[in-house]
Amino acid sequence: MTESEPFTYNGGTVAPGEVQNLRYSVSETYLGDPVRIPVTIINGERDGPTMFLSAAAHGDELNGVEVVRQVAHSWDHSNLRGTLVCLPVLNVPAFIAQERYLPIYDRDLNRSFPGRESSTGAKRMAYRIFRNFIEPCDLGLDFHTSTRGRTNMLHVRAEMADANVERLANAFASNVILASQGPDGTLRREATEAETPTITIEMGEAHRFQRGLIDRALEGVKSVMAEFGMREEEMVHWPGWRTVIDDSDEKTWLRSDVGGLVDMHYERGALVYEGDAICTIADPFRAESVTVDAPFTGLLVGVLENPLVYPGNPLVHLVKLGERTLLALEHEQGRVAHERT
Repeated sequence: MTESEPFTYNGGTVAPGEVQNLRYSVSETYLGDPVRIPVTIINGERDGPTMFLSAAAHGDELNGVEVVRQVAHSWDHSNLRGTLVCLPVLNVPAFIAQERYLPIYDRDLNRSFPGRESSTGAKRMAYRIFRNFIEPCDLGLDFHTSTRGRTNMLHVRAEMADANVERLANAFASNVILASQGPDGTLRREATEAETPTITIEMGEAHRFQRGLIDRALEGVKSVMAEFGMREEEMVHWPGWRTVIDDSDEKTWLRSDVGGLVDMHYERGALVYEGDAICTIADPFRAESVTVDAPFTGLLVGVLENPLVYPGNPLVHLVKLGERTLLALEHEQGRVAHERT
């Protein structure tokens, strides 16, 4: 058996076979008190990859917090190969305020990576997180939800042109992968460019725990760990069908052309056919209404939850499916092919 290496960060070391829970200082409040993020580092006795799991880069996105907590504190890691760096709450100030962005600095932490040691408050926080707990890792999973008022089906966002990221994204075993590099400053893009292949997992909505999605994400974590040899007792999971959507594929956010109250006819993850009425928007008197139809047959990756809209507000995120994927999804959802003839 090859023993793993110690995991070292600025201020401490975690030896092979050791578990360390710490609160790591990344900033200070107006009163000079430390702003500290919770970190759990589990260093297996046997050699293997080092993987980080992070959540709540946006402080109101809670599903991933529970995923990371369960991996860190509910799983048996006695046979772990490698090291887990578990970061359940990256954005502590926003988490405490239950806001998306840093309330102290009015910045998006997930546009501030890899950070700078002598820059804005957000970039200083990002720098300390990135240099100590992200950059030393071999791969990473960053958990998010939709913003408030909307919900996402569980899916992965990944730079599929990078072979290492592609392997990681496929291993997570989601049905849908949105292929993109990601905006500048996002954790997954900057970590990948620093040679720590990283994917984003989107799941559900803000401000709540959604147990079905959490359980599916935990299965995805097990599948990744099996793929990279970290949990030998697990198997890599195949989700049954998969579609990879890139910039050449047809996809769109359908937006409202009117203000009003929305009656949404489908849930996230639903299959809709060209011409289906996705939702109806009406005024308070129901005297006038507008029906929003699907412009093509596809999958609703994201759906509005808040039923109040202005003109221009997003309603659904619709992606087009290939024929084989469409047939597999019809089978899964109990739909029949003649419905689209």
